[in-house]
Amino acid sequence: MKSPPQNNGIGGYALLFGCFLGLAILKFGNPVILDQKIIPPASFSEFRADAWPTHWGNWIFFPLALAGAVLVLVRRPAWPGPRRLWLLPILWFGWQGLSASRTVDATLTAAALWQFAGCVAAFFIGTMLLARSSALRWLLVGLMAALAFCLIRGIDQRLFEFPTDRQALLEGERSGWTNTPPEIFAEMKRDGVIIHTNGMDVANPVILAKYGKGRVMGTLVYPNALADVILLLWPVSLVLAFNRTRQLRPLMRGAVIGMTLFLGSAAFVWTGSKLGWLIALAMGGACLFQLPWPLRLKWGALIALVTVGLGIFAIRFHGYFAAGATSTGARLDYWRAAVEITTQNPLLGTGPGTFQRPYAQIKSPDAEMARLAHNDYLEQFSDSGIAGGIFYATWIITGLLAIGRRIWTSNEPIGFAIFLGVSAWFLQGLGEFGLYIPALAWTAFALFGVLLGLTGNQIDKLSSTVYSSHRT
Repeated sequence: MKSPPQNNGIGGYALLFGCFLGLAILKFGNPVILDQKIIPPASFSEFRADAWPTHWGNWIFFPLALAGAVLVLVRRPAWPGPRRLWLLPILWFGWQGLSASRTVDATLTAAALWQFAGCVAAFFIGTMLLARSSALRWLLVGLMAALAFCLIRGIDQRLFEFPTDRQALLEGERSGWTNTPPEIFAEMKRDGVIIHTNGMDVANPVILAKYGKGRVMGTLVYPNALADVILLLWPVSLVLAFNRTRQLRPLMRGAVIGMTLFLGSAAFVWTGSKLGWLIALAMGGACLFQLPWPLRLKWGALIALVTVGLGIFAIRFHGYFAAGATSTGARLDYWRAAVEITTQNPLLGTGPGTFQRPYAQIKSPDAEMARLAHNDYLEQFSDSGIAGGIFYATWIITGLLAIGRRIWTSNEPIGFAIFLGVSAWFLQGLGEFGLYIPALAWTAFALFGVLLGLTGNQIDKLSSTVYSSHRT
């Protein structure tokens, strides 16, 4: 029997869009405000191995969004959630346009506006087109493949790449770089891996320290961004590993589950993300209360989880806090500055993506320079004024509340896993800048939209379709 006309093309579009988001995780993992500093690949090996300029992602996303708009016009789906959840993102993005008219840096603002347009488009595509259990299955194909590759890259960095590169740098410095081919030496100087100081070419001590710490970032800009993508996507990958493999032989099923557990947990620990660790504890507590256990047992397990988790946290990051928790102190200065910038520019801010410009003028003398506020919510206030910050925060909070009420009682593992990951990602935004990274933000907002659509339509039927072999 033929599928209903309104379903035509949705499965294929979902697969294509999921592959695009997977490509973003692999290639567009840098903040958009650094686009001018990303050198376009000049050879096939660079094209394959290096990050791509973030504006390339806009030109791929643009036709996808247009195709999605055509499908929406053809299908004419009803809006599944409260009216404010389509009005708030439009108000937020519209206010970004107003703020852009008063920007202190047009280049940074243009990059941020493209990024925010992608976030809004991903949200509406997720809500209006991909909020079907069959479409979600196809969407997850590209995302899960990219997550696996990203995690494997992170493990490789820890076990092989970083130790090998560190040893090569030390040996090259000791030999005066005589054993380094001239073209590679020039490339390393261009990339800042080798610096010239006191009349000598030496290995950049910052790079050596990074290799020594062994904090992995996979295909993303830095370790906390990898922690972001793990928090966002690993919960649903675990659900799929446990539930989608039931028809496999026990040995094969155990291998898939074991590999999923190892890749996600090892890469997450090796990111060294402190806020991510605390959020993961909260996620674990939420999972406990979804289990069919007596309430007293749930509370006992939660107390044990928090006690053990905080104990490991204290041991693992003892050196960091003993050294003065420098990154935490730096963030406090960024946040102080964001509040000060907001009070000085309450109506329209300084322009989307421009935090670094006023911060350079008001930062504490001993504070490290930052391009972003390391808090997506505060940066919305400082960059686009009080209204812009309120629109963004209200959109996120009301959306999560509307979705969460239905998800919590649905007893639906796939939906709950996605909700857990999206909530964790938005919570991580209190200390990071994922909103400005295409790989993270576009994926999170697409899944945010999918959740809104599913909870408004067919969340109770999700697993039976995602786990089935039926094709759209």
